[in-house]
Amino acid sequence: MNKAKTKQEVISDKLYYPFRIAILISVIFLFIPALNPVRISGMINKNLSLFTSGISYSSLTAEFGRAIKKEWVMESSLRILYGSALAVCLGIAANVASGCMSLGNHKLKKLGNLISIIGCVVELVGMVGIYVAYNQLSQTSNPDRVEPMFASGFWPALIVFAVVLVIALAQILLLAKSKTEQKFEMESKYKLFLMFLPFIALIAVFAYLPLLGWRYAFFDYKAGDTLSMDKFVGFKWFGELVKNKATVKDIANTMKNTLAMSGIGILTSWMPMVFAIFLCEMKNLKFRRFVQTFTTVPNFISWVLVYAIAFCIFSTDGFLSSMFVNMGIWNEGKNLLMSGDHMWIKMWAWGTWKGIGWSAIIYIAAISGIDQQLYEAATVDGAGRFQRMWHITVPGLIPTFFVLLLMSVANILSNGMEQYLVFENATNTSSIMVLDLYVYKLGIGKGSIPLTTVVGMLKSVISVVLLFGANGISKLLRGESII
Repeated sequence: MNKAKTKQEVISDKLYYPFRIAILISVIFLFIPALNPVRISGMINKNLSLFTSGISYSSLTAEFGRAIKKEWVMESSLRILYGSALAVCLGIAANVASGCMSLGNHKLKKLGNLISIIGCVVELVGMVGIYVAYNQLSQTSNPDRVEPMFASGFWPALIVFAVVLVIALAQILLLAKSKTEQKFEMESKYKLFLMFLPFIALIAVFAYLPLLGWRYAFFDYKAGDTLSMDKFVGFKWFGELVKNKATVKDIANTMKNTLAMSGIGILTSWMPMVFAIFLCEMKNLKFRRFVQTFTTVPNFISWVLVYAIAFCIFSTDGFLSSMFVNMGIWNEGKNLLMSGDHMWIKMWAWGTWKGIGWSAIIYIAAISGIDQQLYEAATVDGAGRFQRMWHITVPGLIPTFFVLLLMSVANILSNGMEQYLVFENATNTSSIMVLDLYVYKLGIGKGSIPLTTVVGMLKSVISVVLLFGANGISKLLRGESII
């Protein structure tokens, strides 16, 4: 039985909540440019985060070249600033490690507290260095050019670091002395949580943080401008989607191409499963490995190189054209890439060639998980190879197939951009333009960032609706769901 916790242990457990929150806030300071305590000059990029400041000296000092030559700024001050930023980053990393260790037993917690104290000391030394660099920068002979300024995130960061230090010191005093024979231990649920934590962070950074960009849809924004309420236009750009006839026509054509190409992909989504089944039925292991490797490698080739291969085969001077001319079938070479005919089928064929081997891997893994005793029993009952495939392998792969099918339905508006961008030319633009390529050209090519954001928002909302709709249908028909 577990011993009842002492009063000190109860207080210690409660103190760990603000401790972890403060560490989480310090991590936010690490990546949010507006909270960067290192930005002590207007010449430092306002989009530069503390993390970038601490790992890239060139990014931190990119605009100081002329100031250093004119001796408006001493390079030693910038080196102090860079070293201080690096120290703060290392201190935050130490605190993150301490926060993870706080989920363990007493011995692990005490070690974590020591690491946290060391990290906080390093952070505070870094903050002192930043303050010293600011004082040196403020004494410049040309303040109008150097623009010395006190970082708005300096004092909040200092307060957060001080809170972590105080709590870590308090924990050292509160925690009972660990037995010397006690090992470093942590409950399995916390180990699994810490293993999953990096993936949560990646999803938050690359999937949810970019959603802040949706605010551009409500402003009259151009690249390089700043967002302010005088540029707020509400739902103006949403109305532009239906008011402008040219835009409506372009989007209608784009949606037709997108849905057609995605539809072809969904209708042929069974092909990787069939390929995986036949691949696993090959008895010659060397030949099977060769085929699997040969069909998987194209997935790692960029679409630029794929187009280069297509150009070598189908261009005017390509292999196919030269062969037909030499055989007397054609009088002159023809560029088969400069044609808008059957573009949907062509793009599907290139995508299938590039991805079928890679897509089959998940089915191969699912096949390896099927109980081999089922095959042995079927063989005893007289079932042939194709009967075993049809009655054992295929039913065993159906759940995996339906999960991937639901994901394909949810991503029906996401064809990607690279493939269509490299194969696009003047003759096939109308038939190859998909939604992702349209958004790219509208935003990067024409600079219409608000309208591009609106299209991207609608695409995301429709994809989520399709996902839940497909999941509901699956639950209704099959009794199973993926959400």
